[in-house]
Amino acid sequence: MPVSPIRSAFIEAATAAADLLADPAVRAHWAGLSALPEFRVSGVAGHLALQVRYVAAFLAEPAPTGPAGTLAAHYGQADWIGAAIDDEANVSTRDDGEAAAVDGPLTLAAEVAAMVSDLAVALPAADAERLVRLPWADRLLTLDDFLLTRVMEIAIHSDDLAVSVGVATPALPPEVTDPVLALLTSIAVRRHGALPLMRALSRRERAPESIAAF
Repeated sequence: MPVSPIRSAFIEAATAAADLLADPAVRAHWAGLSALPEFRVSGVAGHLALQVRYVAAFLAEPAPTGPAGTLAAHYGQADWIGAAIDDEANVSTRDDGEAAAVDGPLTLAAEVAAMVSDLAVALPAADAERLVRLPWADRLLTLDDFLLTRVMEIAIHSDDLAVSVGVATPALPPEVTDPVLALLTSIAVRRHGALPLMRALSRRERAPESIAAF
């Protein structure tokens, strides 16, 4: 049975993230401030690593049953979109990132590399209709939908980490970036409406100040 494109995209994105986490620049800047407000480099690295750890952890659990939600509903209910930097959702994200990084950069990089290697085998073997339960949202998504959300997170936070430590952002192929851009566009349209996005992409003189998805 052929592997779904998003499963392959996840492995490609996660491999690039593992390589970035192992970069000596991450170790050199570990305790410093990142490009993200209130985040240290260690916290951004931990948050990036969590995107791989979540997939490994959920696949290790028994497959849940029940109706799967849609990505539109998932992001429509996300309390962190547009939240202030000191809101609980963002504070807990920073805390979780630091907790994930507590053992240091070498251990984190090795852990992620090992998980990516395991997932390269486990994901193609997972059932096409496999569901995962999101404990922080108490809802179900299909595995492939969840992987798309993680690919997006990896792409965004790989850029955050690379900029924070002064290295080139990993170059990801269209197989990774195309679904990420499609997802970000759908979230941005929900938040701002279609017209502002069309103007931002086609008319500088009428472009809004921001069409950020988050």
